[in-house]
Amino acid sequence: MTDAQERPDRPRGADDSVYLDAKGLRALAHPVRVRLVGLLRRYGPSTATRLAERLGVNSGTASYHLRRLGAAGFVEEDTERGNARERWWRSVHRTIWFDDRDLAEREPEAALAYQQSVAALYTLRTRQTLDELRTMPRAWRDSFDMSDWALRLTPGETATLYRELSDVIARYRRDTPEAAATAPEGAERVGLITYLLPEPDAPEPGAPEPDAPATAPAEAGPERTSGPERI
Repeated sequence: MTDAQERPDRPRGADDSVYLDAKGLRALAHPVRVRLVGLLRRYGPSTATRLAERLGVNSGTASYHLRRLGAAGFVEEDTERGNARERWWRSVHRTIWFDDRDLAEREPEAALAYQQSVAALYTLRTRQTLDELRTMPRAWRDSFDMSDWALRLTPGETATLYRELSDVIARYRRDTPEAAATAPEGAERVGLITYLLPEPDAPEPGAPEPDAPATAPAEAGPERTSGPERI
């Protein structure tokens, strides 16, 4: 969420990061929980009632998922704000990493559910920005971008591309409470969402498999279509 991220070769040891194990992966394999963690990171500590309003669910549902997240160590009670009538929750980490390929193979259903939840959250965030774009100042409207670049790379080149992109992003100010307090005038939260999507070539329907005799029957693969290079 890129907040949640899944990438190899990233630096370890950040105090505000957590690396998913089997328990954590299963706990986050639900879209409501992924969104709850994201809301607590973005807006700070909150109650189940307020979070439920943002999510469009009832407070009982939000409370249940917060307790599950708490048991897994992703959120915790904010005892400085809470009282006997109202529990406040806060996020424990700023970043979640999921890069254990062995874990993904051992827990394929949980891994897929988590990744789908993260993808759904990214789509939701994009739609929300689009809905609000017309009312933003011109400077922010002009900075908005959605791009689709088609490259032909090896797995090694793709890993290098990721590392180079990460190096560029690391030069810029992260959105943290501390950064918000010291950022220059006019600085606002900017969401940068990256995807690296392998799209292995598939044979055209009716085409022979590579290295197969021309007369051999070929299995029909999925049809590939190309979108615009830049949206």
